[in-house]
Amino acid sequence: MIRSLVVAACVSLAAAPVTALACAPDALGTSRTLVLKREGAAYGTAQHGALPLQPGEVVLTFDDGPRTESTPPVLKALADQCVKATFFMVGDNMAKHPDLARQVAAGGHSTAMHSLTHLNMTQLSPDAQAADLKTTQDIYAATFGHAAPAYRFPFLGESPTLMEALKAQKITVMSVDLGIDDWLPDQTPDMLTARLLERLKGKGGGIILMHDGQDSTAAALPQMLKALKANGYKVVHIEWEK
Repeated sequence: MIRSLVVAACVSLAAAPVTALACAPDALGTSRTLVLKREGAAYGTAQHGALPLQPGEVVLTFDDGPRTESTPPVLKALADQCVKATFFMVGDNMAKHPDLARQVAAGGHSTAMHSLTHLNMTQLSPDAQAADLKTTQDIYAATFGHAAPAYRFPFLGESPTLMEALKAQKITVMSVDLGIDDWLPDQTPDMLTARLLERLKGKGGGIILMHDGQDSTAAALPQMLKALKANGYKVVHIEWEK
């Protein structure tokens, strides 16, 4: 089943053209782009060292997509505010929705891996972990036409087996500095915005974990982006050397 989906993803690697639009004067915008080397580094103070960010700088990241119901409104909210983000995609979802995955990249966002089916790698055998990574890499390459530059562990459950494999392949491991618990049920835009600002106040900035696979996140993102602007935060976009 997975192999057939990979083949289907290979049919067309061409993304629809994106028309550049001028940012609104009050848009949050992307303040700068930080280009990382392909060197098998690991970032995110929840588990590793910090990215080289200045106080008040944030990196927006989204996990678990692409999902047809919630990823498009997330992309619209980001485009409306001229903001670029990084999307850590589940392999099965990429295989099911390759055009949507490529739409993310066509919008100028960075893409990376988030396992095949979102299992906890620490609960799998070493062989199963290696197979999960290999299949995810195959799907990613079929979807985007190049190797994935980065990986985020589901549940942030880092395993020695995959940490070694990713480092050997010069794939960045991206943890987080803070999350907003947008996966909890019955989250409103006010709740998520307040939690985001509260946790940013404690951290001062950093890598923010959100989920484009969640309807609540899609609904709250326009308000959250405006709150970042109102509170003086600057968005940094992460890319990797070719």
